[in-house]
Amino acid sequence: MSSRTWFITGSSRGFGYEWARAALARGDRVVGTVRDAATVADLRAAHPDTFLDLTLDVRDRAAVFAAVDRARAHFGTLDIVVNNAGYGQFGMVEELSEAEAREQIETNLFGALWVTQAALPHLRAAGSGHILQVSSIGGITAFPGIGMYHASKWALEGISQSLAQEVAGFGIKVTLIEPGGFSTDWAGPSARHAESLAAYDEVRAARDRSRAARAPGDPVASAAAVLRIVDAAAPPLRAFLGTAPLGLAEADYASRLAIWREWQPVAELAQGV
Repeated sequence: MSSRTWFITGSSRGFGYEWARAALARGDRVVGTVRDAATVADLRAAHPDTFLDLTLDVRDRAAVFAAVDRARAHFGTLDIVVNNAGYGQFGMVEELSEAEAREQIETNLFGALWVTQAALPHLRAAGSGHILQVSSIGGITAFPGIGMYHASKWALEGISQSLAQEVAGFGIKVTLIEPGGFSTDWAGPSARHAESLAAYDEVRAARDRSRAARAPGDPVASAAAVLRIVDAAAPPLRAFLGTAPLGLAEADYASRLAIWREWQPVAELAQGV
């Protein structure tokens, strides 16, 4: 397979860094966006001809369009776009401030939207391309204490499913990557925390016990799975990363179906059946 050009947001650590490193190692070209260029100095030194780092705040729509255009001009192609930039906002729904709620959506949803919009004209012109939207198991189910994060990822899931149908005729593929828990700094330095209310201490404690019982995955190992996905002739719309998400999804969807079926007579009443 010929080498391709990747545009990866949030390349300084975690998934973004490991996927950039794996793509470069096999001879692909990578444009990685970061907040601090020093965080990818090793990639720049090891791959001076095939790695370009750009300082970018994905919330800035004009800057995003300029960065994508620069990436396309620098390497001459744009093949794989990875919307990875984002963070976890912790806090019960009642605890969230307006600023915290808006910032989570601005970064996790609008940041991905701006990159997608900026990349699409280039991909349409080429008649090919693959957009990877980094969602989460938290994009299809939900847990206490990260409701605003879930809101951003559920929204990303919906817009991406629409997008996949809109661009299929142009030869563009869309895949939602849905990781379970991994050893990234999502819950560490990158996370933000609302001011807690004592009323939710028991809920918080139960959540933390549940999270501690699950073994996290390895971001380094995740790169092999992502390379398999981008190399597939017919990549999936949704792809889990890790062993836990499938069981969580099956349990959640079984519960939904059971409740919908139980209440179907009421649904039919609403239609006058």
